[in-house]
Amino acid sequence: MSTITEDELKKALSTAVVEGKDPKKRWLERIMKSAKFYHKICPYYDKRLDTCFLRRLSEKKGRCEREGKFDGCPIFMGFLERSYDRIVSEGKQLPIDFRDLSLGVY
Repeated sequence: MSTITEDELKKALSTAVVEGKDPKKRWLERIMKSAKFYHKICPYYDKRLDTCFLRRLSEKKGRCEREGKFDGCPIFMGFLERSYDRIVSEGKQLPIDFRDLSLGVY
């Protein structure tokens, strides 16, 4: 018979909480990983004009400050979060791949 110390119990519970991410975070991570697989720079970045299409649609007008790097971009992440919320509120199935999201095949 083995006994578990209080420290071991706290450690085991804390790792269980970390592993159980909410579905929105898991979906965002999966879509970002997929987007990185297909695109080296942001798919909504225009190299010629040095602007971001998503930024033009929002109230923040101007050039892309990240030079097309979309990993951790707040505008790109906001777009993904709004897409998730819209799809879930409409009761549709979430896309599995970034290409499905960008083409609207969901």
